[in-house]
Amino acid sequence: MKNVIIVHGKPSKETYYSEEFPSSSNFAWIPWVQKQLIIRDIKADAPEMPHSYNPDYAIWKTEFERFDIIPETTLVGHSCGAGFLVRWLSEHPDVQVAKVILVAPSLDPMKKITTGFSDFTIDPAMLTHAKEVVVFTSDNDSENAATSVKMLTDTIEGLEVKMFPGYGHFIPEHMDQDIFPELIEEILK
Repeated sequence: MKNVIIVHGKPSKETYYSEEFPSSSNFAWIPWVQKQLIIRDIKADAPEMPHSYNPDYAIWKTEFERFDIIPETTLVGHSCGAGFLVRWLSEHPDVQVAKVILVAPSLDPMKKITTGFSDFTIDPAMLTHAKEVVVFTSDNDSENAATSVKMLTDTIEGLEVKMFPGYGHFIPEHMDQDIFPELIEEILK
């Protein structure tokens, strides 16, 4: 059975602890995407990563691996969540999935995360893990995101990159919406 796992990004500590903002797994377009998949009879999970404002790879790995990761699985990661997926797949060369979609990937090229979250080597053979690996990027995202995309394209030959004009970091205040039909289209393709 086909399933999708969506890994959210890294909020600020203030946002994480604020009652004014949804949990990270319910931020931006994630609940909308999850619902669109569910109504198409596709199992869709969005794990809530503990203390996501200060990502710890070992903790995220434990939470992520609670879910079924099978050859029919599509993995979607946003920002730091995309960076997590790159590391997890790089460290699990035996895992096969249907598709990997990295939305505004952040590999922490400036090494600002102090928990060792991004201390790994990208597997240049990542395309052997999936039939398709797609990167969604925007022409007005941060330098960090642009550097992360370059790190990926320089390392993984044949990576598909889709550029979106004006989507920033793919969050509601940059996209002017909290829906993401282009992502649904890519997942269903």
